[in-house]
Amino acid sequence: MDRWAPTDPPDTVEEIARSYLLTSEGDAGMALRCAISDALADLCEAERRTRRQDRLISRGFVRAALHEATRQEQQRATA
Repeated sequence: MDRWAPTDPPDTVEEIARSYLLTSEGDAGMALRCAISDALADLCEAERRTRRQDRLISRGFVRAALHEATRQEQQRATA
C-alpha cells in the first residue's frame, strides 16, 4: 500500500488534509507535497487509461469499417 494513502477513503477535504498531516507527522509542507504527488500520479494514470481507451475505440472503428468493406465486396462479387 502507498505510504501516503489513508486506510479508509476519506469523505471530505478536511479528512484528506488531516490524513496527510497525520502521515507526515504534522509537517504541513511534506503533507502538501505528498498530496500533490499523489494527485499528479492519479492524473497520469487517468490520462494513460484515456489514451488506451481511445486506441481501443479507434481499432474498433477500423475493424468495423474493414468488416463492412469486406461484406460489401462479397455482395458485389455474388451479384
